[in-house]
Amino acid sequence: MLVAGLGNPGIEYAGNRHNAGAMVADELASRSGTRLRRHKVHARVADVRLGTGPGGVPGVKAILAAPLSFMNLSGGPVKALLSYYSLPVSALIVVHDELDLEFGQVRLKRGGGEGGHNGLRSISSALGSRDYLRVRIGIGRPPGRMDPADYVLRDFSAAERRELPLVVGDAADAVGLLAAQGLEAAQRVVHAPR
Repeated sequence: MLVAGLGNPGIEYAGNRHNAGAMVADELASRSGTRLRRHKVHARVADVRLGTGPGGVPGVKAILAAPLSFMNLSGGPVKALLSYYSLPVSALIVVHDELDLEFGQVRLKRGGGEGGHNGLRSISSALGSRDYLRVRIGIGRPPGRMDPADYVLRDFSAAERRELPLVVGDAADAVGLLAAQGLEAAQRVVHAPR
C-alpha cells in the first residue's frame, strides 16, 4: 500500500490549505515513531504499519509519501513510487484537500473526477486511471469572489488552525481504517453522523 499525502514543498507553503494531505502523511509518520525522509523518487518517504487488525495485531505495511514536486506535478513522483515498490494503482491512497467539503469534514471514496484539483488531475493523467482510493479533507469554499487557486495557497485561518490538529488526526485515523479494513468498512465509521 502507498499513501501519498499531497502538498507543495517548502516552508512557505507548510501551513497552506493545499498542504493538508502532506500534514496527514507527517502525522502518520509521527504516530509510527518515524519521519518522512528524502527518497530518490522525488518524495519524502517512510515505511510504517497502518491501522490495527483483528485482536489488536499490527496493521497493514505501507509506504507513506509526500511528493517533493509542486502539487500540479504530483503524478510523476506517485507513478514512480508505485513502480519502485511494484504496487498496482489499486494499492494507492491519495490524501488531499477538498474545496467541496466543509472545513474539517473527512470523506473516503474510490475513483471519480478531480473536481478542479490539479494534484489529482496530475496523478490520474500519469497513471492513466482515476481508480485509486482517496481521503478527502474538507477545507471549505473560498469567501466571496476569491479565486479558489488563491484560497488553497493561503494558510488556514486562526480559528481553523485551532481545530487543525483534530482534523489532521481524524484524517490520519481514516487512512488507518481504510488501509486495514477496506473502503466500505472505513466509510461506515468515517461517514457516520457525529
